[in-house]
Amino acid sequence: MASWNEFDRQAPELAGVARRLMGAHRHRVLATLRKDGSPRVSGIETSFMDGDLWIGSMSGALKVFDLRRDPRMAIHAASDDPAGDDPSTWEGDLKLSGRAVEVTGDGVPASFQSPEPGSHLFRIELTEAVWTRVEGDELVMDAWHEATGVRRFRRK
Repeated sequence: MASWNEFDRQAPELAGVARRLMGAHRHRVLATLRKDGSPRVSGIETSFMDGDLWIGSMSGALKVFDLRRDPRMAIHAASDDPAGDDPSTWEGDLKLSGRAVEVTGDGVPASFQSPEPGSHLFRIELTEAVWTRVEGDELVMDAWHEATGVRRFRRK
């Protein structure tokens, strides 16, 4: 698993695009696994702090129980629709995969404001980042995996 800083060192161009896409909108979609293994999607906000990507949650949220039981997760950051009829004006979507590690007590960075009582804070450790977009008449995906680095895939 890689911290955001490690991802940025290994794939600086993709990490820069990813951070730009993450900053374009406030809300993301978080996918977790329910007790029975089926997927759950939840709205989430993310933040970058001290070289890491973070998510938080209110007390009692089902996504917290999911992540405590099985920390595997994915985050989807959508972009605006393309301008007009030209799909190549679409900035693309970003998908991040990895695990969420709950951080409590002394592990919470001092730079975080005091969370609400009972709230939860998770540091995201990455295994994969994928940026999908359209170039000309091709679907283009830049995919970073911790073990293999960045690879580009093109599909017509």
